[in-house]
Amino acid sequence: MSSKVEKLEQNKVKIEITVPAKEFDIAVDKAFKKNAPKISIPGFRKGKAPRNVIERMYGKEVMFEDAFDIVAQPAYEAAIAENNLTPVSHPSVDITQIANGQDLIFTAEVYVKPEVELGKYKGIEVVKKVHTVEDADIDKEIDSMRNKNSRLVTVEDRELKDGDISNIDFEGFVDGVAFEGGKGENFELTIGSGQFIPGFEEQLIGMKINETREIDVKFPDEYHSADLAGKMSMFRVTLNSIKCKELPELDDEFAKDVSEFDTLAELKADLKKKAIERNEEHMKLQVEDDAIKIVAKNSKIDIPQPMIDTEIDNMIQDYNWRLQMQGMSLDMYLKMLNMDLDTFKAQFKEQAEERVRVQLTIEKLGEVENITASKEEVDAKIEEMAKNYGEKADMFRNSLKPDDMKYFEQEIKVKKIAEFVVDNAKVTEEKCDCDHDHDHAHEEKAEKKTTKKTTTKKTTKKEEVAEEVTPEEPKKRGRKPKAETTK
Repeated sequence: MSSKVEKLEQNKVKIEITVPAKEFDIAVDKAFKKNAPKISIPGFRKGKAPRNVIERMYGKEVMFEDAFDIVAQPAYEAAIAENNLTPVSHPSVDITQIANGQDLIFTAEVYVKPEVELGKYKGIEVVKKVHTVEDADIDKEIDSMRNKNSRLVTVEDRELKDGDISNIDFEGFVDGVAFEGGKGENFELTIGSGQFIPGFEEQLIGMKINETREIDVKFPDEYHSADLAGKMSMFRVTLNSIKCKELPELDDEFAKDVSEFDTLAELKADLKKKAIERNEEHMKLQVEDDAIKIVAKNSKIDIPQPMIDTEIDNMIQDYNWRLQMQGMSLDMYLKMLNMDLDTFKAQFKEQAEERVRVQLTIEKLGEVENITASKEEVDAKIEEMAKNYGEKADMFRNSLKPDDMKYFEQEIKVKKIAEFVVDNAKVTEEKCDCDHDHDHAHEEKAEKKTTKKTTTKKTTKKEEVAEEVTPEEPKKRGRKPKAETTK
């Protein structure tokens, strides 16, 4: 096999591959042996016709396609290795010459991984967004714990108020006509949750049990149903029952019930200690992510479109996985949004391009600065992972596959590269009042470009999921962009 490479536009190459005639003839023989038992020729038992008879009837080229399949893939892979290329797309193949007794010549056009020209990566300016853990943050956590440990009690001696859980029957009308999806029975609605269209829940406040009230509301102009968008409507609502949360008393007994601590003061101190640790880790990751993105932005990279497309597909797969974990498929979600897959994918384009740029930049930085993961570091990572899984290190190590080991090495390497960039950066601090406690710097949420769909009908669990799941970028700096290659 021999090959030669011609560079085309935007990191696309054309590889001309020549397979010697002898090798191709052997492949044709293999193709005949494989297919002959399936061929029926008049005057011969099935599969017993000689090759020359088969060629006379069907032509000498009858086995060329199968023979090509036998030799093309190995030849293509050998050419890729020979020319030190890294494909990032499937090849487009064209046969130039194919005949008995002659060399097989074909071309493969394929996008390859681009070169990275690093810009400034030492001395860059990065802002560290400092968030201080306050007592109010701990109070929020305590309130959340109280809510999780609350119990529902039935209310019979007062009117409905904000925060109550109402059980209602309702039916909606536009111009006096009931509309589809506007009716529900025994529906539990928490007042103030914002689950229904604006103005609906507020008008229920003050209702008495068994009372029926007619309320007027306007559908949002951007409502997902075009038949209802922007229209005035009337809902007839009957209040069946009222429940409210009864929170546990905030005292030492509460601390004993929800934790291993004997006093509320000890519980709060522990929560604050852990919040500070999470906050410090968040700020560290935020600085590293921002620093790497600055370096990536400074770099010159002509990214082939297939790399971006592949990353978008990876992001869609991750998104679909999160939906499935909550009982919904991507198809169902898109139908609810009244959106096709291409439109949905378009939302991820900018993020996908940035992710690929970041990954390529990280790889180049590691190469230029000779940053690697040592055996000791990998061993320490394995021990850490084994401990997290509650297994012995040796048993955990034996269960790992080669790709797992590569992943650990890459994760360590990426962490070291990020730390290297930050160590060589000018970091200034800026106070941030936002709550970072539940954020993760290594996972960025994409801007939600789709309008939230507020319903007036009974909301199913799957619809609640659809509103909770946003186009979150499932990015990890340590994950290398996947390149599509032929099998």
